[in-house]
Amino acid sequence: MKGLRLHTLTRLAVVAGLAFGLTWTGLLAHRAAGADSTARGEALVKSSDCLSCHAIDHKVVGPAFQSVAQRYAGQPGIVPKLVEKVRKGGSGNWGSVAMTPHPNLSTADLTAMVEWVLSLRPAAAAKKAPAATAPPRTYTYTVNGRRITLDFPVFTTDHHVTPAIFNGWERFDSYCYRCHGEDAIGVELAPDLRESLRRGMTREQFISTAMAGRPGKGMPSWAGFFSPTEILEVYEYVKARSVGLVAPGRPGGE
Repeated sequence: MKGLRLHTLTRLAVVAGLAFGLTWTGLLAHRAAGADSTARGEALVKSSDCLSCHAIDHKVVGPAFQSVAQRYAGQPGIVPKLVEKVRKGGSGNWGSVAMTPHPNLSTADLTAMVEWVLSLRPAAAAKKAPAATAPPRTYTYTVNGRRITLDFPVFTTDHHVTPAIFNGWERFDSYCYRCHGEDAIGVELAPDLRESLRRGMTREQFISTAMAGRPGKGMPSWAGFFSPTEILEVYEYVKARSVGLVAPGRPGGE
């Protein structure tokens, strides 16, 4: 009788061990599959135009990926909803600047990309006193007796503009002039950008509009073609033109 009981207990232990092993193996396989999907999503995002308008930890044109992950954390059924949002594009959830649609990406690819973004939710951090920051640097110039103060430099010497201003002019003179006129003076097709800046258009609005475009008015999106830094250089050139620091024509520089 004792031998039979011992044999039965041994068989039960073996079965339980096998069950545990299979369960643990399944969990490891599931985790590995999730890690593979996340890595694939990251690679897809980095090879697409997403990083033209987004960054992981700060806003560019669109929200930071960490902010997206924070907002939608734990919401049931959110992945397919965000997949459709990315596919169709549009605005409203994060401001008025429209996101470029991505109709050519497969559902599987979009799902992997969305899941990677949602995995970036920042860990809760202990509250810290804000670190002291140095005041932003400013640059003051005189134009016709009028003092102009900007938060970026325009000249490296009296007659030579910075590389950023020169690059902005080259980019504007190669692409933007077709609709906005040579030297950013505006034409019938599109507004005088100098005047737009004088009326209060901010740097962020300038970059957001350039990256997202205005499809209803025929303006293309430059996301994926130019980086935010390259559009920033165009902004600095147009800003310098708007305050009279840079004259028409090719600026002195590179």
